[in-house]
Amino acid sequence: MGVTVLVGGGHIAEITLKGTDVNPLWAPPWPSVEPRDYDPRIHTEYGTGPEGRLLAGIMGHNLCLDIFGPPSEEEAAAGLTVHGEASVVDWEIAPVTTMELRAVAELPLAGMRVERRLLLAPGVTTLVIVETIENLAAEDRAVGWTQHVTLGPPFLVPGRTAFFSLATRSKVFEGDFAPAGKERLKRGAEFDWPWCPGIDGRLVDLQFAADDVPFSAAYTAHLMDAKHEQASFIAYNSDLKLLFGYAWPRADFPWLGIWEENRAREHPPWNGRTIARGMEFGVSPMPETRRQMIERGTMFETPCYRRIPAGGRVTVTYCAFLHQGEKLPTEVTWKQLAWTS
Repeated sequence: MGVTVLVGGGHIAEITLKGTDVNPLWAPPWPSVEPRDYDPRIHTEYGTGPEGRLLAGIMGHNLCLDIFGPPSEEEAAAGLTVHGEASVVDWEIAPVTTMELRAVAELPLAGMRVERRLLLAPGVTTLVIVETIENLAAEDRAVGWTQHVTLGPPFLVPGRTAFFSLATRSKVFEGDFAPAGKERLKRGAEFDWPWCPGIDGRLVDLQFAADDVPFSAAYTAHLMDAKHEQASFIAYNSDLKLLFGYAWPRADFPWLGIWEENRAREHPPWNGRTIARGMEFGVSPMPETRRQMIERGTMFETPCYRRIPAGGRVTVTYCAFLHQGEKLPTEVTWKQLAWTS
């Protein structure tokens, strides 16, 4: 198993198996610029506003901290980007052993430090990530904290790549998400995974990315099943015979957000040519400002953010797994695969 981690933004850019060059993670269809080198006056091809620096260097799995969504106008004026600093600052990355990396980043605006230990073991197809967040401030913090895992072609094929998850109660994003005329899901609709109300009255099966419309964009939030200590999702491409997914403690990250971009956004850098699906697990259901997150408070009787005490440290452990085989494993098999392969 091979893993690529970027210094700029700390993104997990690639996860591959020996003998195959297929990377399930998303590589944007535009040239990248290191976040440290991004200048909004020069790099206008990445759009304007607080997401430009993020989009200039985004890749695969990025960490959203300490917000999940856009900054407020005041935060943006102070230099905060969409999804927070963790995805745009430089990370110090160093090998601990031949099978372990240590990655550390300082978040000066948030007053936080984040450390990741990425561990492989010989002969297995699982990447274990031990992630520690430290609040350096002298005050308790209400934070958004989401693992923004995004899949893309050639692994992601609309209508072909199947998604499975231990999700239950779900809700469509309430506000504007898709460009005009390119919505396919009913705004604010509550439903049970995977059947989501569409704007035309039909039920949409979210186990597959959109292939019934030429252009679409959507975001849905899903509460993970409290009956299971471990939450997870898997994606399976039957043509490539590749299974990819993540597993994590449900108590740490109770929410899974599914973001779809199906050539809907026409402004730079998207330019109407991007196909991607985010499987974003974390402490918050919706991508929204910090104020909106706190005001929402709970959804489906479940908190929408996490508090980290002054000077406190919180550690979580989760894993990514990649497996090649002729058959889609049963639920028991792939849950065991995630933690013991």
